[in-house]
Amino acid sequence: MSTDQGETTEAQAAARSGPPAGQPDEGAATAPVPGADSGFGSGSGSDTDSGSGPDTDSGFGSVHGGPIPDHTATVRPEWIDYNGHMNEAFYVLVFGHATDAMMIETGMGQQYRGESGCSLYTAEAHVRYLREVTEGTELTVRTRILGVDAKKVRLVLEMRAADRAEPVATSELLMIHVDQAAGRAAPFPDAVRERFESLTEKEPEWAGRSIGPVPRTQPGRKAQPGPKS
Repeated sequence: MSTDQGETTEAQAAARSGPPAGQPDEGAATAPVPGADSGFGSGSGSDTDSGSGPDTDSGFGSVHGGPIPDHTATVRPEWIDYNGHMNEAFYVLVFGHATDAMMIETGMGQQYRGESGCSLYTAEAHVRYLREVTEGTELTVRTRILGVDAKKVRLVLEMRAADRAEPVATSELLMIHVDQAAGRAAPFPDAVRERFESLTEKEPEWAGRSIGPVPRTQPGRKAQPGPKS
């Protein structure tokens, strides 16, 4: 598929068992973030280019200070598709590894997940594919927290290439803190919720968008232009 100036919606995880988009059920578990509980992207190493996400815990529920560091990755040869650029699935992979890093920075790394039995699940995601990227491109992902309550957090991620100032892709996520044994949403620990609150910032102008309607055309008639975004 072409990724130039397109917009689409995709789940952050490959499988999803949650409610319809736009109706997250806080009482039910939904699809996990890659690396959150399946082992995918949750290795102890930090080689993000090899397909494994960062996970260097400093202790159970250890909350780091300061802003969330940017996540970096390099586009690998096997991420390139038949169109000659990075396949859409690997944009989501890189965003997933950036989310893994965010979990560590907010006290929800591998040790926390193992000892508490809780993790972050993605309930809803919106990905915009804005520019093509090719093999060897150096990528940087910035994570921004937009809001948090007792059990949910909303965040956005912006992916940039080393040779461009504007984002090549963005992702907006609604994530739920889930007790995996109970299969239900659970409150964040106070320290984690307070960390999210300290990181909350104003949303970018593109946040909250959805895919607009595509006007139908009748045979022999020109399509009418859609509304301006």
